[in-house]
Amino acid sequence: MSGTQTKPLLRTLAGESAARPPWWLMRQAGRYLPEYRALRAQTPDFVSFCLTPSLAAEATLQPIRRFGMDAAILFADILLVPQALGQRLSFSKDGPVLEPIRDVAGLKRLHPERIASCLEPVSKTVCLSRAGLPEQTALIGFAGAAWTVATYMVEGGASKDYRHVKGWAYRDPNGFAALIELIADATIVYLSAQIEAGAEVVQLFDSWAGVLPEAEFSCFVIEPTHRIVKALKARFPAVPIIGFPRGAGLLYQRYATETGVDAVGLDTTAPLHFGRELQRNIAVQGNLDPVTLMVGGPALERTVSAIRAALESGPFIFNLGHGILPQTPPEHVAALAELLSQPLAGR
Repeated sequence: MSGTQTKPLLRTLAGESAARPPWWLMRQAGRYLPEYRALRAQTPDFVSFCLTPSLAAEATLQPIRRFGMDAAILFADILLVPQALGQRLSFSKDGPVLEPIRDVAGLKRLHPERIASCLEPVSKTVCLSRAGLPEQTALIGFAGAAWTVATYMVEGGASKDYRHVKGWAYRDPNGFAALIELIADATIVYLSAQIEAGAEVVQLFDSWAGVLPEAEFSCFVIEPTHRIVKALKARFPAVPIIGFPRGAGLLYQRYATETGVDAVGLDTTAPLHFGRELQRNIAVQGNLDPVTLMVGGPALERTVSAIRAALESGPFIFNLGHGILPQTPPEHVAALAELLSQPLAGR
């Protein structure tokens, strides 16, 4: 086997099961780490931080040095794509702020031809990160899925009711589909560049997939994801793709079957028996509640054991059901690493 083929994460994504599941954590590089906060203080503007390869690569590598996860995930942000398309982006204490695009006329302000050049620093981050990783540690690239990126672009930031983006989708489905198609095409370019630079796996984050009814879920989650996966597989057939349609509920099954992804990330609400059903055809990833990790102690031990007992018999990557909370003590992540380093009791 080559060095790449012996990496635990890649073996799992190829369909193998293991006595000790490979693991990584969504948002594992971030504010819960004191070394990240010190690094972040060097560049107050978050977009500039993400687009400075030396800083972003250091953030990517920090949790690996401390905890030894089986994969590093590229430090970036899903909103770098709309920013590269020409949409004004900034970050306040309450989150991202974008100049909203709410109709077809607004699409004229976007410039997809800029994607490759504007996001070239991210490819440099991938190169630096890959060079700094241990031999057995895989590097994950990522992007936001088309629907989730569109929600931010249309709402102008985070939303509680998604009324602007849903309103456009319901009122003018063809016009909204043009935005989805534009984002999907930009994402293909972006992820292709990450893979060419050294990403060994990519993940699509569809954090707001769960707010859509089934018909719209099919149009704006499944179809563009399939488009992205098909294009990437045509160019990079050996590179696995993980899809994370947070909140998909019963529609996880359709997503896993119809998008063509190699693994599906389960959110915190997904029942473990449902994950076992999915494992008949696909690798699964998840799904510890981030609050359980924050609390630690016996609650963490019980839940980790239950998740492993339910899912370790099939291809399984241990992860959270959403991103790690900034209030999480690093000692609790170290405790999780120790729990996952041991074979499950009784096996």
